[in-house]
Order: sequence, then structure tokens, then C-alpha cells
Amino acid sequence: MGSLNKLSYPQRLFVWLLGYSLLMVGCFVIFQYHREKEFKAEKIDKQLQLINTYILTELSEGHDVQDIKLDEFKPFNDIRISVISEDGHIIYDNTLDSLPKTNHLDRQEIRDALRLGSGYAVRRHSESTGNNYFYSAKKSDDGNIVRTAVPYSVSFRGLLQADYGFLWIMGIITMVMCVLGYFATRRVGLHIIRLNRFAENVENGAQISDTEPFPHDELGEISNHIVRLYARLQQAVADRDSEHRAALHEQLEKERIKKQLTNNINHELKTPVASIRVSVETMLAHRNMSDEKQILFLQRCLTNTERLQRLLTDVSLLTRMDDGSASILKEQVNLTDIINDVVEDRQIIAATKGIRIENFVSHNVIMAGNASLLEAVFNNLIDNAIVYCGGTRIKIELISIDNDKVVIALSDNGCGVPPEHLPRLFERFYRIDKGRSRAAGGTGLGLSIVKNAVILHGGEISAETQCSGGLLFKIIFSRNSK
Repeated sequence: MGSLNKLSYPQRLFVWLLGYSLLMVGCFVIFQYHREKEFKAEKIDKQLQLINTYILTELSEGHDVQDIKLDEFKPFNDIRISVISEDGHIIYDNTLDSLPKTNHLDRQEIRDALRLGSGYAVRRHSESTGNNYFYSAKKSDDGNIVRTAVPYSVSFRGLLQADYGFLWIMGIITMVMCVLGYFATRRVGLHIIRLNRFAENVENGAQISDTEPFPHDELGEISNHIVRLYARLQQAVADRDSEHRAALHEQLEKERIKKQLTNNINHELKTPVASIRVSVETMLAHRNMSDEKQILFLQRCLTNTERLQRLLTDVSLLTRMDDGSASILKEQVNLTDIINDVVEDRQIIAATKGIRIENFVSHNVIMAGNASLLEAVFNNLIDNAIVYCGGTRIKIELISIDNDKVVIALSDNGCGVPPEHLPRLFERFYRIDKGRSRAAGGTGLGLSIVKNAVILHGGEISAETQCSGGLLFKIIFSRNSK
């Protein structure tokens, strides 16, 4: 094998083709030789079977086996004639003075004659005479078997040998195949060598031109196509890099714009801060106000303080996610348990709104993730549905799961969302009904937190209004996100 690797590719290709051709021709010659030998053996058996039939006919007419003359049958000399009983013992043999007592039922020609009516054995040593014979046997109507045999001599062996003319013809065909194979592999090898030089130029980063033609045949056309395709690929890569730089600049610009959105926090803070300030100033200016009014102003302060706390918590979470996934610890978690805990925690709140939460996620879903972020995803989606859907049912389903991904659907049977709002549903501080959202205590960051948390888990989320009504969120998580 080592010496074969030292040859050039065209030479190795020729050696493999030569070996394949010789193997194929050799197998055919061996098959044909055995087939021809078998044919000749059957031909000899037919000639001996004619003698067997003649002897059986003479015996049926009452002639003694010793008196039967075989002068008209001249294909062989020294024909041995045996008569064997149905139980396998020799009754008569013209070459023996004393009959052997050996049972002959285990002889191949005897077995075949008893089973099929006739049989033969090409070469077998005779224990009685010490010679090798070709045996042919035929069964009579009375059950006895007549067997004729001819010595397996040198001249007889020649009858069974293959035709050497056929072997010469196959040898010539093999030589012609080798010559044609040499020219074919040489031409293919030259193409491969040229393609190898082309590959080396590609590896070295050389500029590839599509003006260097290969020979005009099918393989040459394929090679020309490869060169032209790579030349175009080089140009496409250059164009792609240019577009990538432009896209990167655009992406950075988008990130800058997104960060500017955090300035909306100032606007969101003004309302609760102003409400708290007015309440405190009113209480300080009117120290003699009734206890009921003081409690009212204090409750208003508490409500706005809670809203501030939620806003700061959401902003802090968004900021942490914006800083990148490296700062967020992930471990193997059971998503099914997280969903079950969230649903159990929200059942009471949903019941007060006349809403039933149906959880159909029963299959254990193990994935790499951050438990608090995954909990925030389903908390926000369920809270959003409880407050805004206006329906009577929230349903969570496991759509599909495999080794890489898990798909969860969360839907409701409420009023849904107008189509024009769906593309902006996950933007920060985007509200469909601003007055209603603020009155409900929302920060406007819930769905943005959901989207960022899903992305950090290598997934994506989409929203659509169902034909039957209500909003459907389709969430895809990567089970092996890093």
C-alpha cells in the first residue's frame, strides 16, 4: 500500500482499474470453466446412460448380464459393469473375481439413482480395484441398479478439461481492456492533476480566473464549470463582506436607537413620582385632614411605589440581558416544573377574573436555561393574558420536542390584538391602549422581557391572532443554548 501511494494519481487509478478488470475476468473464467466441465461431465454421463439403458433392456428380455455384448458402443475402452441390488450390495461386477460385501448405498451415484432414477460421480476411488472411475448408474423397474464406469485416466481427464481457446480469447480481451483503461485513466488523471493545481491556488488565496479552459469533453466541461463557479463565488464573497459591513453598521445603529429607548424611563417615572409627590405635599399642607383621606393618599403612594419598584425591576432585568448572556448563569432545568409552578401561582388571580388556566405540558422537558428568566417568560405572558385578553381561558401546550428544540404555545380565547399592532408587540414601552395599560399597573416592558429572555435561550417567539379569536404566542427554546 505504501508503494502504491508513491505512484501518481493516474497510475494509481490505472492500477485499481487493472485489478478490478483482472478480478472480473478471473471470476468469469472460473465460472465458465466449472460450467464447461459440468457440461462435459453431463455429456459423458448421457453416453454411459445409453449403455445402462441397453443393459437394462437386455436384462428385461432375459439375457444373462455376462452374455451382453457392447461392441456397438465404442466411446470408451475398459467399461466396468456392475449390478447392485436395491439394498446396496453388488450382485455382479465384470472386473472382480470375488464380489465385495461393502454396502454401496452411501455412493453418490447410487443415492441419486435410487432417488431420481439416475446419477453419476465424476471421480471417485474404488476400494475394490484401487483405481479412480467416472461412475454412471441407472435404476431398473425391479429396483436393481446397473452401474457403468470408465477409468479416470489421462486421456479421460483431457475430455473434462476446459477449452484453452476460450482462455486465450479471454486473455486477449483482458489485454484490450487494460490498454483502453490505461488511456481512459490517463486522461481522467490529467484532469484531476489540473483540478489539484486549481485547489492549491484556491487554498493559497490566489485570484481565480475563469478564462483557463480545460479539454473539451464532459469532465473538462465540469472542471470549467467548477472554476467559473469559484470565480463567481470569490466575487460573491467580496460582495457579501461589503454587505456585511453595511449590515453591521446598520445593526450598531439599531442598537444605539434601542438604547435610546431607555430614555422613555424618564417619562414612565414622571407619573408615579408626581403622584407620590402630590399626595405627600397635600398631606403636609393639610395636617388636619380626616383619617380616611390620609389613608387614601397613603394608598396612592403605596400603589405608585409598587409601580416604581416593578419598573425598576424590569429595567434592571432588561439591562442585565442587554449586557449579554455571559453574565446570566445557565444550568439544567426542568421547564415543565417551572411552568407548573407559574400556573399554580397564577390560578387564584386568574380565577378572580373568571379565567381558567389549562396546562397541557406534562412531558418532562429538560433544557439548559436560567430558571428565573424562564419563570419571567411565563409569568409575563400569563399576567398579560389575565389583564388584557378579556376571555375565559388560557391554554399552555407542548407542540413538539426533540434533541435540539422545544416548542411551547400559549393562547387565550379573548379579543386578540389588531393586526397592525402585532409587529410592534414586543417593543419596549409599546402599548396598544396606553391609558388602560397604565391603569392596570403595567410597565410596558413585560413582552420585551419575554422576547429577550427567549432569545437568550437560543430561541424565538412570535404572536398571532387566532381565527377563532384570542392571541397565540408560539415560543421556541433551544435545549442546548450556551
